[in-house]
Amino acid sequence: MKFQSKTKIAFAPLLCLAMHSFAQQTITGNVQTRDKSPINAASVTIKGTDKTFITDSLGNFTITTPVSTPFTLQVSSVGYIKKEWEVKDIHKPIDITLDLNDNLYEVVITSRRRSETAQSVPIPITVIGGAHAADAGAFNVERLKELVPSVQFYSSTPRNTTLNIRGLGSVFGLTNDGIDPGVGFYVDGVYYARPAATCIDFIDIDRIEVLRGPQGTLFGKNTTAGAFNITSKAPTFTPDAKVEVSYGNYNFVQAKATVSGRLANKLAGRISFSGTQRNGTILNTATETPVNTLNNLGVRGQLLYTPSTKTKITLIGDATRQRPNGYALVFGGVVPTLRSSFRQFNSIIKDLGYTVPYTNPFDRKIDQNTPARADNNLGGLSVNVDSKIGFGTLTSTTAWRYWKWNPSNDRDYTGLDALSKSQGNSKHHQWSQELRYAGNISDKVSGVLGVFYLGQNLESDPVQTEEVGADYWRFAQQSATGNGAYWSEYKDLVDGYGIKTYNRIKSVSAAIFTNIDWKVTNNFHIQPGVRYNYDSKNVVYSRTTYGGQTQAELGVSDAVWSILDSMKQSVYSNQAFAFKAHESNFSGQITANYIVNNKINAYATFATSYKPLGVNVGGLPTGSDGQPLTDLAKVKPEKVYNYEIGVKTSPTGNSTLNISLFNTDIKDYQTNVQSPELGVNRGYLANAEKVRVRGAELEGNARFQNVTFFGALSYTDGKYVKFDNAPLPLEETGLKDAAGNSVYYTDISGQRLPGISKWSGSLGGELTTNGGQLFGTEGKFFLAIESSARSGFSSSPTPSKYLNIAGYALFNARLGFRAYKGVTIFVWGRNILNKNYFEQFLVAGGNAGQYGAVLGDPRTYGVTLRFGLN
Repeated sequence: MKFQSKTKIAFAPLLCLAMHSFAQQTITGNVQTRDKSPINAASVTIKGTDKTFITDSLGNFTITTPVSTPFTLQVSSVGYIKKEWEVKDIHKPIDITLDLNDNLYEVVITSRRRSETAQSVPIPITVIGGAHAADAGAFNVERLKELVPSVQFYSSTPRNTTLNIRGLGSVFGLTNDGIDPGVGFYVDGVYYARPAATCIDFIDIDRIEVLRGPQGTLFGKNTTAGAFNITSKAPTFTPDAKVEVSYGNYNFVQAKATVSGRLANKLAGRISFSGTQRNGTILNTATETPVNTLNNLGVRGQLLYTPSTKTKITLIGDATRQRPNGYALVFGGVVPTLRSSFRQFNSIIKDLGYTVPYTNPFDRKIDQNTPARADNNLGGLSVNVDSKIGFGTLTSTTAWRYWKWNPSNDRDYTGLDALSKSQGNSKHHQWSQELRYAGNISDKVSGVLGVFYLGQNLESDPVQTEEVGADYWRFAQQSATGNGAYWSEYKDLVDGYGIKTYNRIKSVSAAIFTNIDWKVTNNFHIQPGVRYNYDSKNVVYSRTTYGGQTQAELGVSDAVWSILDSMKQSVYSNQAFAFKAHESNFSGQITANYIVNNKINAYATFATSYKPLGVNVGGLPTGSDGQPLTDLAKVKPEKVYNYEIGVKTSPTGNSTLNISLFNTDIKDYQTNVQSPELGVNRGYLANAEKVRVRGAELEGNARFQNVTFFGALSYTDGKYVKFDNAPLPLEETGLKDAAGNSVYYTDISGQRLPGISKWSGSLGGELTTNGGQLFGTEGKFFLAIESSARSGFSSSPTPSKYLNIAGYALFNARLGFRAYKGVTIFVWGRNILNKNYFEQFLVAGGNAGQYGAVLGDPRTYGVTLRFGLN
């Protein structure tokens, strides 16, 4: 009986969402074309309500409603002009005629904090609908990038994730926690501060807006390169439920479910779930287990309270748990360095009696001996209040979020016990508050005024660990003579030797921002914006060595131990520093917008932006005295100047074609650079004096009755204008000048930035039938093909002739049946030509010459079944 009671209690909310009954009255009707042909699957909605009905194959519909006459019906169907029909007598059948219309649907967005169409906004923006993303299998940002060529996404682990727009935003390579992202990532108005958030699966998404260029006068957190503005589907007062299941090769299983509806008179709820699992695409022969699996679970719950017609309050909670079997890199290759032949990677492994078993990365096999772990947890709570006051809306968004990261990686990418442990455990909490008013000031002036606060506490959990193993002695040995001979005699000196690092960054970001739209004439608008930023960081860093052999264990003299101890310190040494820093500045933008007519919208923008100071919490290089170079602990703020012109056009009612040209200059560009010192094997942050990125973007859509097309092309040219103290590329490790002195820096001014393809694009479309049936269900059959391509790019912050990734093209397709109401089923394939391609190269710590590779997914295929009440 206790179990039954608990079951009833557990199902009570679902019953509230799914059941709501009252007296009904019935109306019948028919929807047809001018030539009297029935229109199948037309939507018939009672205006002012959420009640929608679908016509059958004969164009007939039946409405049950408690609404008394007169009332208005809104009738629409793909390819036809929407029509309204007033119902005065429920006893007479209704005959409604629709006229053909090949026009595209206008996409409504909220990026400027008010509802407006994407074509009317003088900002380069791409909008991906939630349904399109779901159909395309783009259930996270990594897959979404194939639809938006101006977006770059690189991830070797969730922590080491780079999300860039136009090649700018975050550092390329291993992430340093002491830097702020330049691409804002917003979900339902809440800023997600950590890059790992971009790796989670989308849950119940309505649309994704990708804004390009600085957006600091529109969003709370400053964004120097652009923003992702993601909107979830809101709770509904009418019952709704959807479920989706997919199965594919590699035992891919994905399940999604959503239930929404009324809980009380003014209270609605929505709960959504997403789960993804897949076997690994790489085999670790050392453990005989597949790695790089998918194992994601996410849930999102919402409550919508509408105390009045002018106010709505939304409470949102979400949690995501990821437990894949690692993010292993395959052995990518070996680069010859300028060190002596004794210190070349192949000489080192020969002396250790080891041979790399898999030199072709696309064998998709590794022999790594460190257990892989990549536990990723994210979630939070937010309260959003929208209240119509005067001629605008006052919005308050209050949020708390957390992130917990528990990894374990093999950083030598081999079966050797060399860089045996890399565990950058981190935990993060953030608190944010945004208060914003958007509305009309007068007939000619409207705008947005907001204030924003973000507090963050990011720290190790409890410490971050790096450790070398029994084989590392040979990597550390510089010669077989002199003091180097001690390495051969005391091979176990650094076995189990490592560092435990505690770091903490407490940061505050605060801002006041405004953006004004002044309608000078009906066709010409001036849109100025300004922002004041304040940022502070309180940093503590403490690194302590542990393990390895001691003098007592070895029983050596003080003189010998002095040499051995210095050898250990050359591998890892103690470091500690602490400081507080703060910066403030003004930034802004001005846009001139000329609306030629309802088909042409031109704009020109100049914007400045600002990325806060960075801090190095991944270890510092040491000087000739062996002491850390603490002047490198702080990295100067990044200043951005962006120039842009663009034209948005609608050549016909069923097409759009947009073009934008941009030039972005950056002073004190924040970059991550590789060091030959093992103690900073994640690299460290530095400033390049000046960087420039310029390019052009073209995107368009076209829609006919049964065919839709989309395409986008991006040209991006990014280079270091001035960077005369850049670290050496991997192949120049060991460089010496004419006097025999070691050289550590080089001038790479004029060379290209990492991670940027000069050319990238996407092209796709969908073909549907006029109608059809599957197992007695009315609907349409469809075939969709999508492609993406990019040219080659550098995978090293300092350009290398070896670490370059070749261009590639990918093709995806799906074929299926989409019911007008109820079931949708389709088969799908991704990378259907099974293209082998790299996504990223990462140099192993210590610059011995080997590097790892992140592989793109091989061909995958499967079937998806989806069912919805509406």
